[in-house]
This record gives sequence, C-alpha cells and structure tokens, in this order.
Amino acid sequence: MTNEGRTITGLEEPRLIALRVRGIVDHPDEVAVSLRNNRRGRCLEVQVNPDDMGRVIGRNGSIAKALRSLLKVVSNRTGENYVLEIG
Repeated sequence: MTNEGRTITGLEEPRLIALRVRGIVDHPDEVAVSLRNNRRGRCLEVQVNPDDMGRVIGRNGSIAKALRSLLKVVSNRTGENYVLEIG
C-alpha cells in the first residue's frame, strides 16, 4: 500500500493494528500483536489485558469489525489475505 510515496510492507501491519488497539484500552502497555502465517493467510493475533477485552471487541463487535475492515483494506492493497484473532 502506498501512502504519500511510502510503501507499507507486511512488517507494518502489526504496528498499525497495535497503535489502534493501544488507543482504546486501559492497559496499553499490555497490548501485544504477533504476525504468523496459517492456511487462511497471514494471521494477526492481538493479545490484551483481560479487563480490556470488551473494549477491543466493542458493543456488538463494532471495534473488532472496524479492525477487520482496516485489515481488509490492507489485504486489497497488498494482495495478501489477513485474519484478525483477538485473545
């Protein structure tokens, strides 16, 4: 994905999601995002403090859906499939 002459590589997606998640949780220092490959594509696994789980998922899953939409944009631009797991 190109943004103002800058290319976003596969190494930046975890940072992109981590920045968004850290902005909404009460324990931002405990947010960990890892990237691994699985049969469905590249999997971004987000780990947060158990007290923040509801904030990351959101009412009716609204925050989780928004994070997945963000990854869908990245997927469309990079041609790689991304899956978000929140745990």
